[in-house]
Amino acid sequence: MEHELNTLQSQARELLAAVENSKQLEEFRIQFLGRKGRCSTIMKALGKVPKEDKPRLGQMANSVKKEIEILYADKQKSLSLITAGSSSQDNSIDLTLPGRKPEIGKLHPVTQIMNEVCAIFESLGFSVAEGPDVEHDHYNFEALNIPAHHPARDMHDTFYVSDSILLRTHTSPMQARIMEAQQPPLRVIAPGKVYRCDSDITHTPMFHQVEGFLVDRNVSFADLKGVLTVFTQKMFDKKLELRFRPSFFPFTEPSAEVDIACVICEGKGCRVCKRTGWLEILGCGMVDPEVFKKVGYNPEVYSGFAFGLGIERIAMLKYGIDDIRLYYENDLRFLSQF
Repeated sequence: MEHELNTLQSQARELLAAVENSKQLEEFRIQFLGRKGRCSTIMKALGKVPKEDKPRLGQMANSVKKEIEILYADKQKSLSLITAGSSSQDNSIDLTLPGRKPEIGKLHPVTQIMNEVCAIFESLGFSVAEGPDVEHDHYNFEALNIPAHHPARDMHDTFYVSDSILLRTHTSPMQARIMEAQQPPLRVIAPGKVYRCDSDITHTPMFHQVEGFLVDRNVSFADLKGVLTVFTQKMFDKKLELRFRPSFFPFTEPSAEVDIACVICEGKGCRVCKRTGWLEILGCGMVDPEVFKKVGYNPEVYSGFAFGLGIERIAMLKYGIDDIRLYYENDLRFLSQF
């Protein structure tokens, strides 16, 4: 029995060392560790050995069987690692396949229009300036001839942070900031986010605006009309019907609102243009002399004009979008069209 156990152990070691694939390993398992394998046969034969030799031979048989099981498990693990490595190497890269084109993100339609608006005005000689979203009451209202308790403040539905700090309701504060720091001539546009308590199909609590102003000697309303006419023609790549309606803004005098023929309904009337056939795109006017006085300019020497336009409104006209809320729903089916 002892000789048989030694022979079983040495043969198991030799055969397992020669195993090269899972099929040979399975044959080894059946031969040595199967229910009718050689280890089971020897364990059953222990019942026939002399009683005094049973403890020693039983311990030896268990030791041999355990060693064979450990060697089998180690071989099984090594074969599985070799197989996995071979499979990974075979399937990782196929240099004959064409390259996969990565998906590239696109600019949001509002950003596209903002960039286009800025480019048009830059081509007309305007420089671009940016200011803070959180603004002082002085620059947002006081410096623009909108003192405390002025009725015009009700038009803005302001988000106040404190009594003197607020989320800017327009980008017009850049007028005062720039004129305080620089002397004419000035030709500047100020793009950015603005905030008002308003929400429907044509308004959102946060939207984008571009403020523009020009200050020099002998600037007239005709210059303003000329700049805005060139802008609309470049923006929409065609001549569009414009109308200037008298209006009121505390920081411009005279003031006007500029309407463009509604491109969604072609002037017939729809819910976007409120059945009028026209859609307001911006407000404008000549800079009020009181604003010049607040920044230290002599209104007898200098004159200028200012205008402010909503980027979302321009994008709605440009792309034929009838609901401003689509911009902020993050629906890729909508955004991927631009």
